[in-house]
Amino acid sequence: MKKLFKYLFLYLIFTGVTVGAQDDSDTRVVLITMDGLRWQDLFSGADPLLVTNKEYVNDTTDLKERFWAVNPKDRREALMPFIWNEVAQMGQIHGNRNLGSKVDLTNKMWFSYPGYNEILTGKADDARIDSNDKIPNPNTTILEVANNDPRYNGKVAAFGSWDVFPYIVNEERSGVPVNAGFELAKGDDLTYREKFLNELQPIVPSPWSTVRLDAFTHHYALEHMKKAHPKLVYIAYGETDDFAHEGDYEAYLKSANTTDTLIKELWDFTQKDPYYRNNTLFIISTDHGRGTNPLETWKNHGNKVPDAGGVWVILFGKNVAAKGEIIKEEQLYSNQIAPTIANALELKEDVTSPKNKSIEISEN
Repeated sequence: MKKLFKYLFLYLIFTGVTVGAQDDSDTRVVLITMDGLRWQDLFSGADPLLVTNKEYVNDTTDLKERFWAVNPKDRREALMPFIWNEVAQMGQIHGNRNLGSKVDLTNKMWFSYPGYNEILTGKADDARIDSNDKIPNPNTTILEVANNDPRYNGKVAAFGSWDVFPYIVNEERSGVPVNAGFELAKGDDLTYREKFLNELQPIVPSPWSTVRLDAFTHHYALEHMKKAHPKLVYIAYGETDDFAHEGDYEAYLKSANTTDTLIKELWDFTQKDPYYRNNTLFIISTDHGRGTNPLETWKNHGNKVPDAGGVWVILFGKNVAAKGEIIKEEQLYSNQIAPTIANALELKEDVTSPKNKSIEISEN
């Protein structure tokens, strides 16, 4: 019997058949957005003008103990330890304008739907995407492009805290499943955790009527990744923007810190799961910036808020050269994210143009 299994094993090897293998050479992509996280907070940590300001912080002592340091590098490591202690060692972090690295929106709206449209489609559309209304996106997102490719059909999914994402992705036309807002997990094969989340979400109040807490978005996405192994998954966290609009800098910082932990959990999962390990590209960005001067404009964005078009992008994982924080003069745009995903997934449909080439992630 042992000889039989030995010969069978050798036969499978020499005939190219693998047991339990899942097209390991294909790239997988995890696209993440953190709604309205300022580049200033990402690169310098807690803002000296806000962290002790009682107009925007309820418990200044607690916030200073958790996130304050004199050195901006220490502050940012306290705020987002995974990004600055791990990702900075293995990937690339673009957008520190103080060092000459610029990432900008090309749309002129500087608020959420236009920003997400630009990230996901590779182009701005100020003529048609000029509000946050629940209007099905007339443009084709990179998620839809992938879902229309036989290699990725049924292996694309999106999860968002904001209830407008089914329209941004145009779920009905694209066929891309979107779990967003206060939607529950659907299907006949729900895991125990998905069933638990379905029971928990309706009884846990959210501070907002259109945005759920990011923990639900995160765990719905993680459970789907464990169960269905999508090749392209988009996760859109939303709390940072909503807490900022409320002028709650304390909650804004704590949410950013929590999201850093959630992203680490996603990365750690992909490095343990054979389907994702060493084959997954992570891209993280934001839909818009926020104001800084006058100080109160940190709560807001839009084309009347100076500098709210300045954003950032982080890349790590498969084929990403370890360049760390970019400290040279450069100009990137949000419309380069979709072409970067298309390039990584070898999608045939062209989403690039002379003005929005994919980001060069490998060594030149």
